[in-house]
Amino acid sequence: MFSKDIGIDLGTANVLIYVKGKGIILNEPSVVAMDRKTEEVLAVGTEARKMMGRTPKHIVAVRPLKDGVIHNFDVTEAMLKHFMHILKLKGFMTKPRILICCPTNITSIEQNAIREVAEKAGGKKVYVEVEPKVAAIGAGLDIYQPNASMVIDIGGGTTDVAVLSMGDIVTSETIKTAGDSFDRQIMKYVKDHHKLLIGEKTAEKIKVEIGTALKHTEAKEIEIRGRDILTGFPRTLKINSMEIGEALKESVNSIVEAARMVLEKTPPELASDIIESGAVLTGGGALLDGLDQLLAAQLQIPVSIAENPLECVALGTGLMLEAKENIFRKSKQRQIADAKNRTF
Repeated sequence: MFSKDIGIDLGTANVLIYVKGKGIILNEPSVVAMDRKTEEVLAVGTEARKMMGRTPKHIVAVRPLKDGVIHNFDVTEAMLKHFMHILKLKGFMTKPRILICCPTNITSIEQNAIREVAEKAGGKKVYVEVEPKVAAIGAGLDIYQPNASMVIDIGGGTTDVAVLSMGDIVTSETIKTAGDSFDRQIMKYVKDHHKLLIGEKTAEKIKVEIGTALKHTEAKEIEIRGRDILTGFPRTLKINSMEIGEALKESVNSIVEAARMVLEKTPPELASDIIESGAVLTGGGALLDGLDQLLAAQLQIPVSIAENPLECVALGTGLMLEAKENIFRKSKQRQIADAKNRTF
């Protein structure tokens, strides 16, 4: 039996797994529920996410990745092992080859940690690629031509902005402002302006349903529930999209500034390409209402949203796996070159 080739988008918010020849076969929240007393894993993914904010003290639902990197090694390993087991990706005699993604600015130690956790979860051979490069491929950009491609990948923990050409990153910037930051800003706004405490799931619901990056937009309302800070009792509140736009202003401005910094560092010839081709938004944050319009206005370049922004990284791993001979051969060549350099 031949080993499988799989691609993993190990995201702060979600884990997506692509199997060569089958496509994306898993999309689950990066959440693990554990018993504090026994350290037993009780639930993983969607079932664990349902428990967030609803468990007794001895049970905790945790997100083992933070800001795009592994925050809890053992829990991340347990999560990946669980997903690979239920998908039957690892056999008794066979182990899959894995292509896994990481942000551009992580250290070699953090990159090795990602590789190690994938190996411990059952990978035979593990290759690590940077997210904006894989996202660009998944969005349908031809990054192997001598023309500039620009991608703004807004995930759960980080936003990666990169300009690519000839198959590699020319200039990039990674910031820890992304989907989770949006949620935290919403929670803070509701607390400060309405004296109401809400949880992460409620904040995410607000973001998805009425979140906006635009100041002047059609006002939408949503009814939310939380705990009143002053009385301690549950309370219902109506909040509108204009307020959420104000709450998200700081985070959105950070993304605009990161994109501006990348453009400022881009060589003139490639910058002229971007004026024509523009930038592509990928990741869950790309779906924030009006973000593409705001970026286009602030950066003065065309900005579009990828066809499947949530799946771009996973789809990119799939496209790279379909041409695995090239990536595996290049990786082997790099290993040989590194060995020679160490020898001399």
